[in-house]
Amino acid sequence: MGKKCGRCSTRYCGPECQKQHWEGGGHDKLCKLIKKAGGAEQYNANNKYTEAVAIAAEACAEDTKGQTCYICTQALHWKTKEGLVRGCSCRGTAGFAHVSCLAEQAKILVAEAEENNLGVDTANERFDRWYNCSLCKQRHHGVVLCALGWACWKTYVGRPETDAHRLVAMSVLGNGLSAADYDEEALTVREAELAMLRRADAPEYNTLAVQTNLAIAYEALGRPEALQVKRDVYYGYLKIHGDEHEETLNAASNCVSSFIRLRRFEEAKALLRKTIPIARRVLGESHDLTLRMRWIYATALHFDKGATLDDLREAVTTLEDTVRIARRVLGGAHPLTKGIERDLRNARAALGARDGSSVRAISEAVAAMTTRGAA
Repeated sequence: MGKKCGRCSTRYCGPECQKQHWEGGGHDKLCKLIKKAGGAEQYNANNKYTEAVAIAAEACAEDTKGQTCYICTQALHWKTKEGLVRGCSCRGTAGFAHVSCLAEQAKILVAEAEENNLGVDTANERFDRWYNCSLCKQRHHGVVLCALGWACWKTYVGRPETDAHRLVAMSVLGNGLSAADYDEEALTVREAELAMLRRADAPEYNTLAVQTNLAIAYEALGRPEALQVKRDVYYGYLKIHGDEHEETLNAASNCVSSFIRLRRFEEAKALLRKTIPIARRVLGESHDLTLRMRWIYATALHFDKGATLDDLREAVTTLEDTVRIARRVLGGAHPLTKGIERDLRNARAALGARDGSSVRAISEAVAAMTTRGAA
């Protein structure tokens, strides 16, 4: 173990590191602030949360103009003075809130379940409020999910490393960073999360979810090990849960996104033809994973340079049906809906011109269609 700062307990890799941080890194000015916050991790989490909330509110400013928070009923938060956000599938005048209100609501619900021993299922359902909208029941996305990720992490970072809430909070943070395209930061969180689980000798199904997220971080950064990790995760879930479990289907979908990125279209189509009927039967036509898998399948059909006229027609038909359901369930502003609409335009163009799509179009589509593991 490295040496700790005697005042704020910040741990260093050695005396030289500590000396450099104090003299050249500004620790002499930060020390009291870090101690007051409860440690370096908590101090960093608090600051990152404040930054993320400001970014999310600014990104949502046009959409939230003239609205009020459905939780506190105010336009400007009474204490933090932050603006409103909306990053889910709510439409019209629904779903506008302050990140701090969403976070406080989730914190209270989780604490109540914990204090009253309401059971694992109830506890898990309530923890979902850190990333799912309580109104439309869909996951928050983009910079809003990132802000909620930092809110969740700053709430539980002070707990012991093996605490269940702290472990899940790290996953929520990683998902948020990834959703906001902070890929380097997301990778750092994923690697730390996997290391913690291995130190805690966690069950395989827990480490598989983290490996899924790790593979996605690898892929976002162009790292070649992504596909092998995704394959390992798929076969791991297949062994544990069988072929009808949502996690297995999600892992198959993630494998396919890598196949398409590598232009291995036949492998992509073969796996999807096996798994899409299962997803439609088990999860339903309107589940976001079913929609995503059908979208990827249609993309594999029309991106393939060897696509026949029938392939292109099937791609267009599939995307038209999928985007209709996505608009109804998720709304037109949701990233999944937008991605399907974009590829529908590409497929129609390919059908009209009998021409292939560009490598750049493939990269944009694949980046949007990859899914994260469970929090």
